[in-house]
Amino acid sequence: MTRGRRLALIALVVLIAVAGFVIAKSGSDNKDKSATVTETTKAGKKEVTSTTTEVAPVPIEVKNGKPAGGVKKITVNKGDPVRFTVHSDVADEVHVHGYDFHKDVTKGGSVSFDFPAKIDGIFVIELENRREQLASLEVQP
Repeated sequence: MTRGRRLALIALVVLIAVAGFVIAKSGSDNKDKSATVTETTKAGKKEVTSTTTEVAPVPIEVKNGKPAGGVKKITVNKGDPVRFTVHSDVADEVHVHGYDFHKDVTKGGSVSFDFPAKIDGIFVIELENRREQLASLEVQP
């Protein structure tokens, strides 16, 4: 094999490798989706950060009309989905302030929220009639 053919073969292999990389990279979603949940307990704060391609809904449990484990902190980046589910032992309206989303939850029932984080800032999620804060939603720019 001549030197010219070897160089042509190496160039071809490099070209195929680069093309494969570009194709593989364009088919993936580079934007990591992450959610941070902070729970306050009597022993202190526990923070859990999850980074995945799909964000599971943050569970919020209401017992005796109050958030079990304390007020949750949900942190997302602007443009990412906000997903949470409220399981409640009391009937009330769950209200996401700032976004002005309202959903009724029945006693012993659940209600789920799934919306894009279009407005950055910090927003209260509460049982509206009881004026009981369940979570704090922070949307980072």
